[in-house]
Amino acid sequence: MTTLKKPTLKKLAIRGAVWTIFGYGASQFARLIGNIILTRLLVPEYFGLMAVVNTLLMGIELFSDLGIGQSIIQNKRGEEPEFFNTAWTLQITRGFWVWLICLFITYPAAMFYKEPRLLWLVPIMGLTSIILGFASPAPALLNRRMEIGKLIIFDFIVQTLSLITLIFLAWWLRNLWAFAISGLLGGTIRAIGTYFLIPQKPKLTWDKTVVKELLSFGRWMFVATALMFLAEQADRLILGRLLSFQLVGVYTIAATLANMPREVIKHLSYRVIFPTISNQTDLPRETLRAKILRQRRLIVFGSAVLLAMLVNTGDLIIGKLYDQRYIEATWMMPILCCGIWFSVLFYTTSPALLAVGKPMYAAQSNLLRFLMISIGMPLAFTTQGTLGVIVIIALSDFPLYLANLYGLWREKFFSLIQDVQATAIFVGMVTLLVLIRTSIGLGSPFKIFLQ
Repeated sequence: MTTLKKPTLKKLAIRGAVWTIFGYGASQFARLIGNIILTRLLVPEYFGLMAVVNTLLMGIELFSDLGIGQSIIQNKRGEEPEFFNTAWTLQITRGFWVWLICLFITYPAAMFYKEPRLLWLVPIMGLTSIILGFASPAPALLNRRMEIGKLIIFDFIVQTLSLITLIFLAWWLRNLWAFAISGLLGGTIRAIGTYFLIPQKPKLTWDKTVVKELLSFGRWMFVATALMFLAEQADRLILGRLLSFQLVGVYTIAATLANMPREVIKHLSYRVIFPTISNQTDLPRETLRAKILRQRRLIVFGSAVLLAMLVNTGDLIIGKLYDQRYIEATWMMPILCCGIWFSVLFYTTSPALLAVGKPMYAAQSNLLRFLMISIGMPLAFTTQGTLGVIVIIALSDFPLYLANLYGLWREKFFSLIQDVQATAIFVGMVTLLVLIRTSIGLGSPFKIFLQ
């Protein structure tokens, strides 16, 4: 009797990468179609206001993040029932605390942005944290086992159902209640769906040893994710104060499209690269570094070419898909796309530091990006207006990358030579494609600098 051969870690990683890219592509296509429909049903101001609301809620989530999912993936006890169940119990407790924090910050946020609608939007949408607190940690367990296909299909089904709900409510209500109601329904769909992913069902458990392990890993994850929020989302919070909600809505459209490559790499980073390296941390550091750089080469070199293409076509895509109310997004997107390059370099190496139990480097990286955003954006706005702000946002990934590079050097994962090679390909491709565009009469995507 023959037994089925268990897939090797390399095969699981390749399969996971294919699923991640395919799933993300399908997800973003659905999101793009939904976005186009919604922009015709709702005014740009709603998108700007919801960008601020979602950023506030995301900030509360990340400022209270205990790294429960990452702990299940990284900890050697992640598969044990006591660990799994205690993690779920801690997750439920955290969900209630998150909502209480939402209530606490609602009035100050409404006063800061001079927007009374935040008084009901934030508490209602914040209820999602309680709903998702009861979701099964099954996705983290599947991620640990690198069963990425099942996760991708699940996420796509949830996203599709949530998007259909939002579009229907937007068509019916034509106001902000569409976002509030669909957010709660989407969270409910996701929470219920997690219980169908694996046979193992969580139970209320409180193992003090497990709690200690979770909080020990989680304290640095808390700092890292809190600073990640400030680094990645502070732009919307600050823009909501500097610009009108209508212009913030236009920026959100440009940023959503420009950030697609970053989101692909982030998904690969969390779902494939991180668990793959976590399963090989017993190898000698130099051997592990060589394996990482060998597998990373294809990702960064391929990303250089694809990102250069997006830099040169993004403004044309926005011009075709969106009406004149979003015309300013056409000059924002190429600038934002260029800044994504340093995110590509960051997210393809930062999982190595996390896998060896060094999340403090991610915290340092995100702190530097936040400082550049928080200090640079107001200064740039006073001297260069909206253009200066967009340039600062694009450049803000550079200090993120530099701090991570320092961590890689300290932990013997240094990748500077490969980074320089990939950056040369990216710059060369951008330059070549700009020359081709100009020669066929489409002009430069950076013509805003010539005006």
